[in-house]
Amino acid sequence: MIVTILLGVGLVIASVSCALFLMNLRIYRPLPMIVSGATLPPVSVLIPARNEEKNIVKTLEAVLSNEGCAFEIIVLDDHSTDTTPALVRQLAARDERVRCEVAPELPSGWCGKQHACSVLATLATHPLLLFIDADVRLSPDSLQRMAAFMQGSTAAALASGVPRQELGTFSERLLIPLIHFILLGFLPMREMRRTANEAPEKSQNISAGCGQLFIARRGAYEQSGGHAMIRNSLHDGLKLPRVFRKAGFGTDLFDATDIATCRMYHTNAETWRGLGKNAAEGLAAPSTIGPMSAILFIGQVLPLLLLATCSTVNVLPTVLAALAVGAVYIPRFVAVRRFQQPLLSALLHPLGVLGLLMIQWFAFVRLISGTPSEWKGRSYILPDSSQVIPS
Repeated sequence: MIVTILLGVGLVIASVSCALFLMNLRIYRPLPMIVSGATLPPVSVLIPARNEEKNIVKTLEAVLSNEGCAFEIIVLDDHSTDTTPALVRQLAARDERVRCEVAPELPSGWCGKQHACSVLATLATHPLLLFIDADVRLSPDSLQRMAAFMQGSTAAALASGVPRQELGTFSERLLIPLIHFILLGFLPMREMRRTANEAPEKSQNISAGCGQLFIARRGAYEQSGGHAMIRNSLHDGLKLPRVFRKAGFGTDLFDATDIATCRMYHTNAETWRGLGKNAAEGLAAPSTIGPMSAILFIGQVLPLLLLATCSTVNVLPTVLAALAVGAVYIPRFVAVRRFQQPLLSALLHPLGVLGLLMIQWFAFVRLISGTPSEWKGRSYILPDSSQVIPS
């Protein structure tokens, strides 16, 4: 009886996530191709860089390959101890569209990336601000497609998309594809768009983004306060859209699979630290870690475990388990094709969810024990997940 009830609950949870994932695919679309000759607003490409000598040249060359849209590139060297600034200056000497600036000392109470992005916004000269991480590679038509999207959108002052994730190690292949699953399986995007310009208290939590790539209207960025409003956060992907919505501006999402790529981490240890560094501001926040752990375990892991133990004598539990497992795997197999993800990751989905939950609980324990999060050689005490610097 208990097993049947658990399977029934698991089937409902898995089915809801599956249905939402499939419905969101109709909204989370690639950007349209642009007819040459269109007049588009120019873009300031803003790149915070701290010890990025392995990435920065390829990233800049990818941006410089863009056509059909005027742009400038500003790289902010955030006190690198490697050859990052020298490499940027070499490119800047050959192409006047590239500038290398030096970040001021990191003020107390700021996280490094948020401070760097805030400074970069003050240095920009164009009406559209594109913030990308130093390991993001843009396609040659990406700027014009993003500029056209923002030009044609009547609601979005901030938009974001998840680049195609390049994966190497086992933990990357197992865990990184879950970004799309969590985003599309749990965020009601239709409601996000419908409430884009409604009262902030109704809409600010129905939003999300990817910190690897954000494009914003300059005026809205300045009016909302931008990264200064999340100065003590490591989770700009979640927090920056809330800042815009709190200020009354709409946000949106698009599929960035065909306009950008990113290799976030290169070792298993990096993947664990990277996914854990801001977990306490997302799934591992004190208010969400309990219910989200239950939802993910019961809906995504338990059906497969119980299906393996179901008896052929008891038909109902077997049917419920089989249906739930189907609902679990449909989104992952769709994502393999749509987002160019490895099949192994989809097949090992329950194991990936267990790994993700382990990282969340590890981050939660660190949070309640007051252990600082470390990233890029700096230590941070993370704020409560709901905290945004008041205006």
